[in-house]
Amino acid sequence: MTTTASKSTPSAKKPASKLTPKPAAKAVAKKATPAAVPSMKFQYTQALHARADAVLNAIDSQPDQRGHGDALADLVAELVDAGMDYYFLRGLKMADLGFITEQSARLGMSGAVKVINSVSRKFIVRMNGAQLQAVASHIRSLT
Repeated sequence: MTTTASKSTPSAKKPASKLTPKPAAKAVAKKATPAAVPSMKFQYTQALHARADAVLNAIDSQPDQRGHGDALADLVAELVDAGMDYYFLRGLKMADLGFITEQSARLGMSGAVKVINSVSRKFIVRMNGAQLQAVASHIRSLT
């Protein structure tokens, strides 16, 4: 008489225990930023540079002081506006596309800048001192 394998044999599958360790998750590789990438910095006024320097220095010296979030959000708004003007609107003006086209582009860009500034402000004003310092450090690295 032949017997069939019983459930207690080593080849039979047992339900996984909740205490069975899960396989280790694979490490996610971070994308490295190339070191030799050319910079696309833009020029802005000396007055804006002075305001930026004052705000960034204040955040560095007293990161937890109230009001830094609003000051940094205002600075970011000014930098976004200056950057959009420098990168996009100056080129259109130099291309001499005409007054109507230039004004239409300026109006569209103004709307985009308002949206960007509104969204960035919502995040910046809620940051703690360490987060503000991180953003300030990044802005400082751009200059």
